[in-house]
Amino acid sequence: MTHILKIKKLNEKAVVPKPATGGSAGMDLSACLDEDVVIKPGEIKLIPTGLSAAPDTEQCALLIYARSGLASKYGIAPANCVGVVDSDYRGEIKVALINHGKEDFIVTNEMRIAQLIMTPVIIPEIKEVSELDETERNTGGFGSTGQ
Repeated sequence: MTHILKIKKLNEKAVVPKPATGGSAGMDLSACLDEDVVIKPGEIKLIPTGLSAAPDTEQCALLIYARSGLASKYGIAPANCVGVVDSDYRGEIKVALINHGKEDFIVTNEMRIAQLIMTPVIIPEIKEVSELDETERNTGGFGSTGQ
């Protein structure tokens, strides 16, 4: 089933994301800036995209992931690891970038800064209970199944 993601430009300089190839899972999000932004090592900066979005279903979320090239070459990634844009959010999509590298990083207008992926979400009915089913693992936590 094909889904529609409506994208609205909030700024005429904004770049509408699109898949780079037929097999691309993500679409690049680009910075929408009036001037360059410097991110110092260890610093977090909120970068606007100039875009808002409306998926055609509430049973999804837009996830914002790092671009592998920026992460592997410069240590630049979303500060929250994966950003989540709820299906009912209509404000500007912004990306909190952190510089894990050792050098200042300069974000320029139209620079591709992250990937956007639309993904299905299971929204459960919550039921409070006094007991949970037991499993083989049960309450075994970190490291309980081996290294």
